[in-house]
Amino acid sequence: MPQSGYVIVGPLEIYWERRGKGGVPLLVTHGGFGMTTMFGDALGRLADRREVIAIELQGHGHTRDIDRPFSFEAFGDDLAGVIDGLGLGRADLLGVSLGGSASLRCALQHPDRVRRIVLVSIPVRRDGWFPESRAGMDQISSAGFEMFRRTPMYEGYAAVAPDPDAFPALMDRTGELLRTPYDWSEEVRGMATPTLLVYADADAIPTTHMAEFYGLLGGGQRDAGWDGSGLGEMRLAILPGLTHYDIARAPALADVVEPFLLAPERAFGTGEDLEDNV
Repeated sequence: MPQSGYVIVGPLEIYWERRGKGGVPLLVTHGGFGMTTMFGDALGRLADRREVIAIELQGHGHTRDIDRPFSFEAFGDDLAGVIDGLGLGRADLLGVSLGGSASLRCALQHPDRVRRIVLVSIPVRRDGWFPESRAGMDQISSAGFEMFRRTPMYEGYAAVAPDPDAFPALMDRTGELLRTPYDWSEEVRGMATPTLLVYADADAIPTTHMAEFYGLLGGGQRDAGWDGSGLGEMRLAILPGLTHYDIARAPALADVVEPFLLAPERAFGTGEDLEDNV
C-alpha cells in the first residue's frame, strides 16, 4: 500500500500518495475529473526503481476545493509548491491531459524545480485538439451532472471526496478552464527541460499537431546520424491501439517513460553521456 497524506500549498491541502524510494522523485498528475487511481498499475511499475508521488489537484478526489478559479498557471504553481512542501528538491514530472498541461506550466514557470518532464496527450495550444474534442469541452458544466452521476468516474470521486456534493462545481470550474483559449508555442520554443511527449495513435489530438509540438521543442529537425550525434534531449512516442481515455493506465506508458527518465544525461547534440543523475 502507498503512503499518503496532505501537503499545504498556500490555501490548499493537496492530497498525495507515495510509492517506491530512491532516485529523482517523479511527481505524477492525473487528468480532468481524475484521481491517482486513473493510472492503474502504472504507478507501481514506475516505482520499482524510484520514488513516485501522485497528487490530486484542487477540487479533485481527496483534495478539497477552494475559492479560486481553475487555471493551468495556478496548477503549475501548485505542483512547484508540492515539490517544495514535500522537500523533493528537483523532481521529474509526468502529467496526463489536464495534469500534463499543469506539468508543462510548472516546467515553464519553475524550471529550477524540474529535471525532466513527460507530457501525455496534450496540445501546445487549445486549437490543437480535434474540433469534436473542443466541442465536447464546450459542453462541460454542472448542467450535465445527472448524466455524469451514473459514471464510474463520479462514483470514485464520491467515495473519497471531503465534500461529495461539490462535483457540480468541479464540472463548472473544469468547463470554464477547458473553454479558455491558450497558446504556449513561443514559451515552449525556448524550453530547455528534456521532454518526452506521449500520445495514443487514436488520441483527441491529430498527429500533425503532435509533430508540430515536437518540432517546437527542437525535435525532429534532422537525421541524428549513425552514431546518434544529432540526438537531442526531446523525445516523441505514439503508442498504438490506444486512445486519450485509456492511455494513462496502459502498460506501454510505463514502458516508454521509464527509459526516458532513467537514461543518463547527455550533452545536447554531442552524443556524449554525462553523469547519470537518477
